[in-house]
Amino acid sequence: MQLVVARIGRAHGIKGEVTVEVRTDEPELRLAPGAVLATDPAATGPLTIETGRVHSGRLLLRFEGVKDRTAAEALRNTLLIAEIDPDELPEEEDEYYDHQLMDLDVVTVDGIEVGRITEISHLPSQDLFIVERPDGSEVMIPFVEAIVTEIDLEEQRAVITPPPGLIDDNAEIASARDAEAEG
Repeated sequence: MQLVVARIGRAHGIKGEVTVEVRTDEPELRLAPGAVLATDPAATGPLTIETGRVHSGRLLLRFEGVKDRTAAEALRNTLLIAEIDPDELPEEEDEYYDHQLMDLDVVTVDGIEVGRITEISHLPSQDLFIVERPDGSEVMIPFVEAIVTEIDLEEQRAVITPPPGLIDDNAEIASARDAEAEG
């Protein structure tokens, strides 16, 4: 099974290094020197990591055969894809690979069906479940502990406790202006 582990950013310096947007919780395992990664687009790969280092909080990689800035810049926006065993699980107990979460049924703690996870969006601040509702509409659910209270892979479901307004139109709007208008 394939897992997107990073996206190549811009070239760094003149010796073929590139910045990398890490998309895995295990970069030391997936992005280590010697790792051979498939790419999207496929024509740019496979790429073998020659060296890796952290500079100013960003991961920099150099690939075998990429020796100058021009070659490094040609790789920009390429996705790096690792081949993993589908039965492999993340090291931490409360971590999941995207493929484990796809197609899970989403239900509230009261047992009300919300829909099915069709996509997982990885944002800088948090991950989002894109859930297709039975009527075909979509709702975005933040994948945070306060909202997603349980992931049950055996039952193929995610249990949520949504705040008002997340999956319905019953949002409570409270502001100081409303209190002043009533007073």
